[in-house]
Amino acid sequence: MTQKSRMEINKSEIFKRQITLSEIGETGQQKLQESKVLVVGCGGLGSPIGVYLAASGIGEIHLVDFDTVDCTNLHRQVFYAMDDVGKYKSEVLAKFIQQRAPFTKVTFSKKPITKNSVVELISVYDIIVDGTDSLPTKYLLNDACVLLGKPLVYGSLYKFDGYVSVFNMKLDDNRYSANLRDAFPTMNTDIPNCEEAGTMNAIVGMIATAQVNEVLKMITGVGKPLQNELLIYNALQNSQLKMKLTSKVTKEEIQTIFENESYYDASCDTQDQDWLISSEELKKRLSFRTNVRNLELIAVLPNLKLPFQVDQTIPIEELDIENFEIDPEKTYVMICQRGVTSFKATAMLKERYPKAKVVSLAGGVSEY
Repeated sequence: MTQKSRMEINKSEIFKRQITLSEIGETGQQKLQESKVLVVGCGGLGSPIGVYLAASGIGEIHLVDFDTVDCTNLHRQVFYAMDDVGKYKSEVLAKFIQQRAPFTKVTFSKKPITKNSVVELISVYDIIVDGTDSLPTKYLLNDACVLLGKPLVYGSLYKFDGYVSVFNMKLDDNRYSANLRDAFPTMNTDIPNCEEAGTMNAIVGMIATAQVNEVLKMITGVGKPLQNELLIYNALQNSQLKMKLTSKVTKEEIQTIFENESYYDASCDTQDQDWLISSEELKKRLSFRTNVRNLELIAVLPNLKLPFQVDQTIPIEELDIENFEIDPEKTYVMICQRGVTSFKATAMLKERYPKAKVVSLAGGVSEY
């Protein structure tokens, strides 16, 4: 028996249960083998998405994630182990998939997806899957998919709720289904991500596999994809509803947005150490009354559970940079949950007032 025939037998055995489904069969399995899927984000959503797609027989998968594995990831990102802490997620996940899916070509990137790279990156893939927890990146993917006519399988989480949809899918009449801006026209930047708001691991896995389900339906032509509707699932009540969506935002409007929007996400940047104050340093300065008078603590997210009192709460979208009064004798400490939004606020103020003493609490209150 030749190596080729052994491989064919192995392939039939590996996908036997799936091929047995009359709705899929050999024809559907071949469609999966010929498909190319881009998975952006290799965290709670993206890691199971990548593994399940490969295990289903997708022929080519490219993984994108610039982040490294942290011990706080392990409770929900179950394809990583303690030994992986500090390693790049996309690289670790690619190796995991290679060991278990011999018929899938898997590649990876350790760079964040940006406005400059997104068009070239997504152009060669059949389906784009959003496994990120970054609002700017979600809108960037959506807008680029609209401009290039690519379907986007969307997933997001907020505490005990999960959201799934198929955006910008080409319909039988050559029109396209609703996209993210039809559901949520603008970015609501004060919505915390799962790191800030918290989440249970079960719902993360459920939403991820729901996204996989949409990809498989689209490729094989089985069932009805979640086009023109947003599935909202609540884990506490085991309830779900579908919100109807209508295409309203035109491609021309999104082209204008794409040209003018930066899609800036501070979490993708290396933070300037000169613009940071460590938890230890802040604790030290708060312990001295003379230093306290020269400090002004500003929370840039509402409803934070703070271990200390702040002087003001100014949500970042309400931060009036032009009219912000700077006292040259004071050091302004910007505070959020994990140090991302606060660093963005710091950068905004430093750009307008370069000589001002403005710093961000490194790691936010999560690491205080």
